[in-house]
Amino acid sequence: MSDALPTAFAKTSTGSELPLLSLPQTELLTLRTDELPLVAAEPGTHLQVLRLDLEAGRWVVLFHMEPGTSVPIHYHTGTAEVFTLKGRWVYREYPDQPQTAGSYLFEPGGSVHTLHAPADNTETTVMLVSVDGANVNFTEDGQFHSVLDAVAIQHWFCQFAQEQGVKARYITTGAAGYTETE
Repeated sequence: MSDALPTAFAKTSTGSELPLLSLPQTELLTLRTDELPLVAAEPGTHLQVLRLDLEAGRWVVLFHMEPGTSVPIHYHTGTAEVFTLKGRWVYREYPDQPQTAGSYLFEPGGSVHTLHAPADNTETTVMLVSVDGANVNFTEDGQFHSVLDAVAIQHWFCQFAQEQGVKARYITTGAAGYTETE
């Protein structure tokens, strides 16, 4: 026996089978971001976790930064994609390339930078961030600080939410286990 989802033939809305196998989908996994609480993380930052895949190491969050806030310099082990929804931010290493509302940024694995929301911003900056892998964080003097990945985010986010008396909801994917054929 297995807890794994059985495969089935995909069907059209009229019930006709398509010539491919798929996993069963019984509902759409939808979050209303306007109903998700903001969970304070580090000073000047708030998170809304949207999806965590602990096995694949993927994480998707709405990241809110108050004006004048920075995130430590970090190294990406995988790719990152950032869509700026509101406000303005820069990487300190690329001050002539500000990211503003409507900007989409792709970062290849191996990128190193320091995220900063300028103090002269007139609003909180909000970014949709999707990361494969981890951020390896360093102090300003180049010493190792921490690793931020899907597992760490789950741990810290749940701890922060509990401390703040906030009930948060997010989507998880992946379920490793044994599968036995009959």
